[in-house]
Amino acid sequence: MSGDFLDSVRSYLRFDVQTHVDYRTSLGFVGLILKYLAAAPLFPTAVALYYGESPVPFLVTSGVMFGLGVALGRLRTGPELGNREAFLLVGLTWLVVPLVGMLPYLIAGNGTVAHPVNALFESMSGFTTTGSTVLSQISFERHPRSILMWRQLTQWIGGMGILVLMIAILPELSVGGAQIMSEEAPGVSIDKLTPRIQNTARTLWKIYIGFTVAAAGALYALNFLGLADMSFYNAVAHALTTLPTGGFSPEARSIEPFSPAVQWTIIAFMIVAGTNFALFWYAFSGRPEKLLRNVEFRSYLSAMVVVSGVLAVLLFTGLGLAEVPDAIPPLPGDVERSVRQAVFQVVSIVTTTGYASMDFNTWDQSTQLILLTAMFLGGSAGSAAGSVKIIRWYTIRKTMARELFTSVHPEAVRPVTFSEEMVDEETVRSVLVFTILFLTIFAFSSILIYLDSLRIGLDISAIEAVSASIATLGNVGPGVGVVGPMNNFLRFSAATKLYMIFLMWLGRLEILSVLVLFTPSYWRR
Repeated sequence: MSGDFLDSVRSYLRFDVQTHVDYRTSLGFVGLILKYLAAAPLFPTAVALYYGESPVPFLVTSGVMFGLGVALGRLRTGPELGNREAFLLVGLTWLVVPLVGMLPYLIAGNGTVAHPVNALFESMSGFTTTGSTVLSQISFERHPRSILMWRQLTQWIGGMGILVLMIAILPELSVGGAQIMSEEAPGVSIDKLTPRIQNTARTLWKIYIGFTVAAAGALYALNFLGLADMSFYNAVAHALTTLPTGGFSPEARSIEPFSPAVQWTIIAFMIVAGTNFALFWYAFSGRPEKLLRNVEFRSYLSAMVVVSGVLAVLLFTGLGLAEVPDAIPPLPGDVERSVRQAVFQVVSIVTTTGYASMDFNTWDQSTQLILLTAMFLGGSAGSAAGSVKIIRWYTIRKTMARELFTSVHPEAVRPVTFSEEMVDEETVRSVLVFTILFLTIFAFSSILIYLDSLRIGLDISAIEAVSASIATLGNVGPGVGVVGPMNNFLRFSAATKLYMIFLMWLGRLEILSVLVLFTPSYWRR
């Protein structure tokens, strides 16, 4: 019996990659992706040349991407990806790209991101559209415009999805593309808008590019109306991080320095960015009722209206403010400003964009707790938003209602429905599993961050550790207190920052796509 037990243990632990997972093909496709992404650093190269800055960091990065892509591409042994190889491709792509993407920060050698751990933190935060940063306010002044533009571009590339972009470009990824998109795209599922998955990917990217151009144009056009003083550089930079719900800004104090018109415009585009992009395709195709009647879209808007309304009242009455900075006019009694600040911060948090129109560390704990709760909501499935997602909370609410009903009527059969369409039990189960995993990892991470902060003598409160955990796992960006919107994550230890990098990677790929790679059943027969 002991021999059988030992054989079982050996079988369980055996890492039989050669037989069961064709990791070489997965790495080969990662190389193919890197070769095409080598064109991305050429954009900040042009910015560097325009402003008389050194293009070397971007030219070197482009060369490394292409060279590494060629080298990895030679490992490919098959023309197609199997199910297991698709999981590995998604996980590896979102690790390798940020690793290479940190090179411009290291080569430039300026500020806090000259350190390898900090550079990787900033790069992962960029590509996963988290928006957490290790840049101090002084660092923004030390970095050239081209480096800051690369920082913006990383979020735009990661917003709609690196692999969704590659499926749109590369016919080789069309086979197995549906699974790749489902593992990479945030949310419960992604609609197949056209018969061919490659055309669906192209359609989504066209909508994404169109809204990005519209945002840049709208922000810059405000100058001609006398409503803003925003340079073309800033208009493009903020458009690149609004649509992917990223939240990076080339300004040290985020959106605070800009006019109310700029802030209202960004609010509108953040709402767009947090909406399922497939719904816009239906709207542009002559079926706007698909958008207006969508239960997720209505729940998404309702959640933001309710939370914004509560915050606006608290700010208007002064009950939600702990202190008011001398440089900023007081909120109490100012209707427009109270509403704007409340709406901006709620929309930014719910969509996990992470911009800030003022330092909400100056708000009292009641308003900060409201924002902290909003961090768990998330935007729509099929958008660039992170966190749990509105559709999952809606599913949980419907499931709870069903369980209460069947407790009273045990003989009844009552499926979960969305807009009179039945949701299969597999989807309900996956929603519950994801949410339980998300909350468990969040709670564990909060404790770990808090304990490690005590170890290094960093004096943070429990709520600050909690906000740092949800900010990185939920790809939200800023938290409260030490990681507030005008602060940064620099003071955490290297070990904690590496763990937060893992959380950002985990959160962007919806947890299960990453955790499955660490299960023995994935690698063995």
